[in-house]
Amino acid sequence: MSLTLTNGAMRRPATGLILLTMSLGVLIAQIDTSVVNLAAKPIGAEFSASVTALQWIVDVYNLVYASLLLSAGTLADLYGRRLIFTLGIALFTLGTLVCGLAPDVATLVVGRGLAGLGAALEVPASLAILTIAYPDTKERTRALGIWASCYGIAMVVGPITGGALVDATGWRSIFLLILPFCAFTLLLTMTSVPESSSPQGRRLDLPGQAIAILALGSFSLAAIQGPQWGWASTQSVAAFSFSIVMGVLFFRRQAGAAGALIPLSILRHRVFAACLAVAAAMTFGAYAMLFLTPLYFQAARGAPALYAALALLPMSLSFIVASQLSGVIANKLGPRVPMTAGMTLMGFGLLMLALIALNDSIAMIETALLVIGCGLGLNAGPMNAVAVANVPAMRSGTASGLVNTARMLGATLGVAVLGAVFAMHVAEGAGTEGLAPAYLGGGIGELIGAVVAFAFIRRDSLRQHAE
Repeated sequence: MSLTLTNGAMRRPATGLILLTMSLGVLIAQIDTSVVNLAAKPIGAEFSASVTALQWIVDVYNLVYASLLLSAGTLADLYGRRLIFTLGIALFTLGTLVCGLAPDVATLVVGRGLAGLGAALEVPASLAILTIAYPDTKERTRALGIWASCYGIAMVVGPITGGALVDATGWRSIFLLILPFCAFTLLLTMTSVPESSSPQGRRLDLPGQAIAILALGSFSLAAIQGPQWGWASTQSVAAFSFSIVMGVLFFRRQAGAAGALIPLSILRHRVFAACLAVAAAMTFGAYAMLFLTPLYFQAARGAPALYAALALLPMSLSFIVASQLSGVIANKLGPRVPMTAGMTLMGFGLLMLALIALNDSIAMIETALLVIGCGLGLNAGPMNAVAVANVPAMRSGTASGLVNTARMLGATLGVAVLGAVFAMHVAEGAGTEGLAPAYLGGGIGELIGAVVAFAFIRRDSLRQHAE
């Protein structure tokens, strides 16, 4: 029996297995990102790696993911969603295997890049597959809610499992353990997921994609290597300048290219553009914090990886609780309230962590993480809902891809810039004192996002559908 379809109805009995398959795809990608932060300290010890090298291990995944996310959706529409999802899982599996067997930091960075490429392909494809698998609006909403909940599950399961594995069997086990789940996901994909595509009117902008990679890559290179090169060095100035030139070229191309990665007309909607800014600000501080805080627990406090994972648990749990309340609050008071409150709470939580040099009590740190998790949960759901509601319906997929791109761009820059601030203090012999300015920068970024949300998101933004 053929499972292939072309924009037609999907066989109903298969939808449960399709949902399981797509949820597994998201889960393994998110668990991978959450556990690597816990392994940074033992990886650094084994390879005598600097903070800069550890930044590359974390950030190359985010960089590749952010750079290719928009093209991945187009590839899925053009060549088949199941094909691109399968290719994504296969590349993710290969990258994870390379990481688990890596003999040095360079190989580990390559493996993380491959895993990021795989995640960039499979996550947008999984969302498109589910949208087609559930034509009924109510059923689709329920399915997408289960799919999205995998992000929260990964925030809880990933760190605890990863921390226990790192302590018990070493950092390589966090990669190797994911492999059976990858294989199972591949098997389910090949046996339970029909093929679908929508090539009409879609074009792949390869030059635009290449320019975007050069712009993001050169900026990350300058930000991460800056402390070693010197901020005023020829290399740093050249890399920053090149990234600016590529950025200008990218937006000029998007203005005139057929099948542009980013239709600039969509950015003229102020509410939607504000959502992109809030998404980037949210992850700018959050991902840098997730990189630096486990390092602090393991290096400064001498804690094992599992302890560091458990220390992050209040943030994960408060995120899950707050995310369940965010929709109720947004429907009752409008999305501006949870978005502004969420970004403000994240900002204050990071500012609390910036006081770590003055007060490093566990109670203070855990309170700060609890506040950050509440803020993250309040903001994330309404932000996505407002973004999709404020573009034409035919652009909803593009809008979702742009929000995810903004999230990953913020994450990439957060780890690069704020990690560089911390690395600069380490290079000067200041050690964990560099955490204070890094957390401070993250907190300021979150508060800027709160100002943007308050200024541009309206009470009725969820009901405003752009024409």
